[in-house]
Amino acid sequence: MSDKSKEFLYKYLNNASPTGFESTGQQIWLDYIKPYIEEQIVDVYGTAVGVIGPGQDYKVVIEAHSDEIAWFVNYISDEGYISVRRNGGSDASIAPSMRVNLHTAKGVVKGVFGWPAIHVRDTSKDQTPKVHELFIDVGAANKDEVLGMGIHVGTVVTFADGLDELNEKFYVGRALDNRMGGFMIAEVARMLHENNVKLPFTLYVVNAVQEEIGLKGAEMISRRLKPDIAICTDVTHDTQSPMYNKKEQGDLKSGGGPVICYGPAVQNNLRDLLIEVAEQKSIPFQRQAVSRSTGTDTDSFAYSSEGVASALISLPLKYMHTTVEMVHKDDVQGVIQLMYDVLLSLKGNEDFRYIK
Repeated sequence: MSDKSKEFLYKYLNNASPTGFESTGQQIWLDYIKPYIEEQIVDVYGTAVGVIGPGQDYKVVIEAHSDEIAWFVNYISDEGYISVRRNGGSDASIAPSMRVNLHTAKGVVKGVFGWPAIHVRDTSKDQTPKVHELFIDVGAANKDEVLGMGIHVGTVVTFADGLDELNEKFYVGRALDNRMGGFMIAEVARMLHENNVKLPFTLYVVNAVQEEIGLKGAEMISRRLKPDIAICTDVTHDTQSPMYNKKEQGDLKSGGGPVICYGPAVQNNLRDLLIEVAEQKSIPFQRQAVSRSTGTDTDSFAYSSEGVASALISLPLKYMHTTVEMVHKDDVQGVIQLMYDVLLSLKGNEDFRYIK
């Protein structure tokens, strides 16, 4: 990885980009890909698109989502303690003792999720907290002091943990779901530019907002772009660590390569093309089956408008929706390379219909 790519990765991953408040992260992303694209599109809710080879009849999307799970301030007590509600799929069980950033108009205010000491809790009972039991302490003596910091109901809160590396093999931190996807599609754009590739179609590099609350950004932008093909990337569960049931959740491993998904929303002919390219280019890959939906932006593209041939390349990830999400560096490069090689394989006239 080049120094420039690594600098972007850390800057982008360490920036807060909670659902509905993604604009600072989107600006970092656009600034990075600007030399590699010809046009950009930003919609009213903040989904960002880099356009390569504009104006061609055939249209292809590669896509990731930019938002991370977070919290909203929901109540401030007279004593200065802050209650929260979820913004996305935030996990109450990991919150106690975590450091947080409260994003106010005056700037970031630091706080912590407090929790009673083990000495005063009844440890014979389940100690897993409910969301309404969580509280943030910002060191304030009372409600007026909290309000004076610029904190109010609706203030968004993110965990403070940043990106790190583990055993020279893994990236670890919060929000790898799915800003690592945003990094990967940006790297595809960089490779296309640096290798002077001229694609026989218009490529939209899409970094969508609001995935964590129902795939909303992808739903909006898919209707606008109306692509012929959408290749999405998101994370999926590494199932090797304790407490996973492989019979239920599949047998997926960090370091085993990109994961290619099977399911109703995945267009079979496009999926088979991904597999063919992976085999031709000797890119290790894994397979995953889903029941109804993929649970990713793939669904929004697949079922938008009149239907779009869509496929999903997933990045195996440990400890999803925690502050210690982990991905293997080899898998990151594998997803980038597979996306890049698939784009090079397209002629810009593909008809993936099952019946012709």
